[in-house]
Amino acid sequence: MLILLPPSETKRPGGRGRPLDPASLALPSLSPQREAVIDALVSLAADEDESARVLKLSTGQRGEIAVNAALREAPTMPAVDRYTGVLFDALDAASLPAAARRWLGAHVLVHSAPFGPVGALDPIPAYRLGAAASLPGLPSLKRWWADAVTTALAAEQPRFVLDLRSEAYVALGPVPATTPSAYVRVVAEGAGGAVRALNHFNKHAKGALVRRLAEERPRVASRDGFVRWADAAGLRVQPGDAGELQLFA
Repeated sequence: MLILLPPSETKRPGGRGRPLDPASLALPSLSPQREAVIDALVSLAADEDESARVLKLSTGQRGEIAVNAALREAPTMPAVDRYTGVLFDALDAASLPAAARRWLGAHVLVHSAPFGPVGALDPIPAYRLGAAASLPGLPSLKRWWADAVTTALAAEQPRFVLDLRSEAYVALGPVPATTPSAYVRVVAEGAGGAVRALNHFNKHAKGALVRRLAEERPRVASRDGFVRWADAAGLRVQPGDAGELQLFA
């Protein structure tokens, strides 16, 4: 099973790893796309006002421009430790035992805007870039990444993909149509049995789900296999619209 996670806008600063090597990241065929986005971000950082406009930064966020300027020299840390926020706080990868972290490294990709999908343990620097940004000199990130990421995922030939990304990041690299997959939507049951999608608890539930998977490390190779594991684990999962799976929080 391959799990796709969204990134988070918030990130831990610093790191102890060597500077970024785009060719060493997961899905190395994406190196040309990564290099181009990194170059565009670094170049953009030379113009503070334009950076603030393109990245939609407030006055208090302008320190992020220097972070982008240092993308090629900054220290790195594993992606799953770099990101903070609701999903990654619930996952709390730093507290997992070594075997569980190795499982994350083998089964989880985090879909970033500047680097595309990266392995959970791939070393990346801090950065500021969201899926909706349009960088000078490049087409929209959707046009830049989508086909390349889909092709790269197809080349991996995963038996099953569990897609936990937000819709904005799905657009940056849809799972190949030929790859068995399931998009997970976190929901709650309201009065009269009505089902509604969640926002904040969506992220928490996804982080907790991936943590549970890393702790138990089941051999899941299909949609039905994931549903069986979830049922045995006491999680409520059922079919949703358009082939989605609904995870009840």
